[in-house]
Amino acid sequence: MAKGKTTRMALYSSESKIMGYVREINKSMIPAGQKFATRKYDKKLRKHVTFTAKDIKKG
Repeated sequence: MAKGKTTRMALYSSESKIMGYVREINKSMIPAGQKFATRKYDKKLRKHVTFTAKDIKKG
């Protein structure tokens, strides 16, 4: 079976520093040198904030 180009990444809140979401992201769609960031709802702060992606370590 062929491997896909998507990787699982954890999205961390920029304000509360808590992991809120896990998402599959196609790394080839993100330009080199840039980090994936999106605005989502933070349940702890109860407002929309920017979430940045970090790789999930397998283990």
